[in-house]
Amino acid sequence: MTHPGEPHHDDLSGRLNWLRAGVLGANDGIVSTAGLVVGVAGATADRTTILAAGVAGLVAGSLSMAGGEYVSVSTQRDTERAALKLEERELRDMPEEEERELAELYQDKGLSEELAAQVARELTERDALRAHAEIELQIDPDNLTSPWQAAWASLAAFAVGALIPLVAIVLPPTGWRVWACAVAVLVGLVLTGVVSARLGASRVGRAVRRNVVVGSLTMIVTYYVGLLFGATVG
Repeated sequence: MTHPGEPHHDDLSGRLNWLRAGVLGANDGIVSTAGLVVGVAGATADRTTILAAGVAGLVAGSLSMAGGEYVSVSTQRDTERAALKLEERELRDMPEEEERELAELYQDKGLSEELAAQVARELTERDALRAHAEIELQIDPDNLTSPWQAAWASLAAFAVGALIPLVAIVLPPTGWRVWACAVAVLVGLVLTGVVSARLGASRVGRAVRRNVVVGSLTMIVTYYVGLLFGATVG
């Protein structure tokens, strides 16, 4: 039984999906910005240059993530709308066939033939389009995906994640910059790994190890590329 104020399953699922996307965006911001600023720090000790590169990476990465999410989710939303229009036309042109199809879908879920037919009939009388959209298309007609919400969430998540390595590398003295950034990044990756594992109901240790290994390799490779570049220029 659902109590007043208790989150609906679909609402909760939607929130978890956005939170999961946010965690992934933050993780991407941490890793990509860390690779950028550590690589620049390997080439130069100039704080202004490192800060400028980090800020540029933060802005470019955030806008790129937002733009990519907007285009991707807009395409998904257009596909959902097209599917709903097609279903609406089929319901108008062949209502009996559509009702039988709905009953068969409920039979596939385990209902008896008689009960499935009754459920299909009553749901069709109440709201045929919603009934078919939810069971056949897995779409909530009143809660289509929002490209703007996805874009802003990705932009904010990436920016927050990118701030971790950026702040950690520009504040300490020159000799401590890379180490401070590495520690801050590893802590951030552990946290995002734990959160993503909890949301996905997977093993925390595996998610954390994967995050830490990828982040560490990124910083090591870019740092030595920066050193090589700095030595070549020098």
